[in-house]
Amino acid sequence: MNIPDYQSLMLPLLEALVDGSEHLVRDVRESLAAKFGLGTAEREALLPSGKQPIFDNRLGWAKTYLAKAGLVLSVRRGVYQITDRGCSVVASKPGRVDTAYLAKFPEFEEFRRKTEDEADDAGRSPKVDAGPLDTAAATPTSTPRNLWTPRTTN
Repeated sequence: MNIPDYQSLMLPLLEALVDGSEHLVRDVRESLAAKFGLGTAEREALLPSGKQPIFDNRLGWAKTYLAKAGLVLSVRRGVYQITDRGCSVVASKPGRVDTAYLAKFPEFEEFRRKTEDEADDAGRSPKVDAGPLDTAAATPTSTPRNLWTPRTTN
């Protein structure tokens, strides 16, 4: 089984939160890993940096993008909750939620514009270096400012 890309995790993440309750990140992560049939090898596969599991990173990106569109929020560290807007999206039964879908939300477009502007100001090409705006990438390459990072245990 392949690890789903971050955009493929967006709709399942919304669906996992649709009851409106607060959900622990670890519970959502386990639920989605089971939904996608990920085994131990896929769950433990690390990013090239070796610092974080790929699946956890992609889930973090999915949550970040959904939050930028106003569909999900972080209630506190390690706790996600869907917003009313997120519930409306799920109720509309979209076939897929991805960056193209999120583009209809002004907050997401503002985030996208700021990210592109920051890349331009730094002298980088948004298509190459901005990572999150590369919708073809399975895992964005830069780190979002509010990305949840799992704690490691020794």
